[in-house]
Amino acid sequence: MQEIIEAAWENRNLLKEEKTKETIRKVINQLDEGKLRVAEPKNGDWQTNEWIKKAVVLYFPIQKMETLEAGPLEFYDKIPLKNGYKEKGVRVVPHAVARHGAYISKGVILMPSFVNIGAYVDEGSMVDTWATVGSCAQIGKNVHISGGVGIGGVLEPLQAAPVIIEDNVFLGSRSIVVEGVRIGEEAVLGANVVLTGSTKIIDVTSNKPIERRGFVPPRSVVIPGSYSKAFPAGNYQVPCALIIGQRKESTNKKTSLNESLREHNVAI
Repeated sequence: MQEIIEAAWENRNLLKEEKTKETIRKVINQLDEGKLRVAEPKNGDWQTNEWIKKAVVLYFPIQKMETLEAGPLEFYDKIPLKNGYKEKGVRVVPHAVARHGAYISKGVILMPSFVNIGAYVDEGSMVDTWATVGSCAQIGKNVHISGGVGIGGVLEPLQAAPVIIEDNVFLGSRSIVVEGVRIGEEAVLGANVVLTGSTKIIDVTSNKPIERRGFVPPRSVVIPGSYSKAFPAGNYQVPCALIIGQRKESTNKKTSLNESLREHNVAI
């Protein structure tokens, strides 16, 4: 499949051939079933499968616009909606929407929210009200995505890594994670934390600050912050994120989370 996808990427005329179309749709179907992933853990890190992202991009031009109906609701789009939730063991509250090509594992709860094509939401996670899981984002097991959270999507550039949220992470309400940022296992993001690829993530738990970008270490407790930066017009405060502590290791993840929030007085 990879060879056919790579050839079609270089020569778009191949999109007219049935074999190419069938292969692209097969890739999307396997994404939908969780048999393929845009990104996957490998040797302690994450590997992005660019050819699968290419298949997702190529899926759009071979699909025709059509009217989709769900009861009284009507949509007009190229990508069908995901279905068969009962058989998959997924609880879906109206008006949650997931597109075909997104994998939703058993035990996931979708409150009114949106999950885009290529995304992977693993077992036991909660996507709360008006949260968005963008294209190709990878969500681990038992992740709580609070209300209004925005998880960015990525299709192009192809070499760009998707947003990765590892197991047992808690994302506070209205937090935003985009541009391939990776959140390590069991980390806690307080309300309104905004993380882009260039956002400074400053660990302030020791005598000297430690700066990172693009990665929140496991079990970190993170809140919004700011730092002073000089501009021609004067000094102004620029947003950043502050690591203010560590979530304690515990077999009871919920208890551990609540203790972290109380201890560090983090808004959720």
